[in-house]
Amino acid sequence: MEERKKIAVIGAGAAGLMAAFAAAEGGAAVTIYEKMGRPGRKIGITGKGRCNVTHVGDRERFLKNMVGNGKFLYSAWNALDNDALREMLRCAGVETKEERGGRVFPVSEKAADVVAAFEHTLRRLGVAFRLKTPVQELWQEDERLCGVTLVDGRREKADAVILATGGASYPGTGSTGDGYRIAEEAGHSLTPLQPALVPLEVEEEWVKELMGLSLRNVEASLWVEEKCVASEFGEMLFTHFGLSGPIILTLSRQAVMAVAAGSFVEIRVNLKPALTAEVLDKRLARDFVSLGRKKAVHCLDELLPSSLRPVILDLAFINIAKEIGQLTREERHRLLELLQALPFTVTGARPIAEAIVTAGGVCVNEVDPRTMESKKVAGLYLAGEVLDIDGNTGGFNLQAAFSTGYLAGRSAAQ
Repeated sequence: MEERKKIAVIGAGAAGLMAAFAAAEGGAAVTIYEKMGRPGRKIGITGKGRCNVTHVGDRERFLKNMVGNGKFLYSAWNALDNDALREMLRCAGVETKEERGGRVFPVSEKAADVVAAFEHTLRRLGVAFRLKTPVQELWQEDERLCGVTLVDGRREKADAVILATGGASYPGTGSTGDGYRIAEEAGHSLTPLQPALVPLEVEEEWVKELMGLSLRNVEASLWVEEKCVASEFGEMLFTHFGLSGPIILTLSRQAVMAVAAGSFVEIRVNLKPALTAEVLDKRLARDFVSLGRKKAVHCLDELLPSSLRPVILDLAFINIAKEIGQLTREERHRLLELLQALPFTVTGARPIAEAIVTAGGVCVNEVDPRTMESKKVAGLYLAGEVLDIDGNTGGFNLQAAFSTGYLAGRSAAQ
């Protein structure tokens, strides 16, 4: 009887768990090495603990939203697309549902159910979990991959190794960038790491007054050197340091790159995107007439949340003790401009540890996209965020991790 191929998977995140599944299904004897005390720690916090597993739509939509080297993922998507992922989860006991905007979540809305389904399925397939067992480096002799060397110095044999250690964001979940060092020591080059899907820091001190305020149905546009380069519609959040929320996270990658290049970067927020400038101006004029004898502090009562009103009035240089009926056309136009383009000067981003995703990583031109095998080390496969791939918020990054993990595991087992 032919001996089963031994495969070591480094990392028990989304990519590692899926790689272990595909390799075990392919008949290999699989061992997962994970430095944390339990698998799937980062999966457990995705989608605010609900786990946005993927996004609906076809390959073109997926690749378009993988803004960092999306074309590299053609074969990975073909190996495991979003429909195949949802069917696999269903067979493992996790039903999924589509929500507004095409995001897909477990019906239970519990990320823990996804992790538990993987763990149960992998144990049924005979996958061995080595928890609290960090890997130090690849074990190579005479330029041949022999297995892995653990932090305690022990060596463990493997016919193939899958590196799926994640990025450098959320280090509390185990993503501390170990995989980058392991890959680099094995001869791979790295694209510089940057935070992606990360809250932005802004110059304006008054954002602290709005901390915790969430705005829905607004449009944020990214301006670089006075030129609009991108815009997003949806929800945003004010924090003590600046801006966050889904639409800000989506714009953050381009913002971070522009700031790093020394450009002047702004986020301009349209608080009433459903109204044209003309319609909004008429609305303000009408409100000013009907509220004529009231103080100016009340002129935005029907348009904005209470905490935002005094900020806008202050930025428009309006005396709040003045009667609304006495406000001039110029003052009304200043309000109009702020309602349609509230500006924030972007000074940078939060640290990479606070980013949802890491941009940069192992150069994809050093990895075979048809198999995820390293072009530098035969028998080494790479999957997930350790690669220089990243996408928009909405389940695209998890899908990329699952797809590359599946392709790596299937290829390694052959």
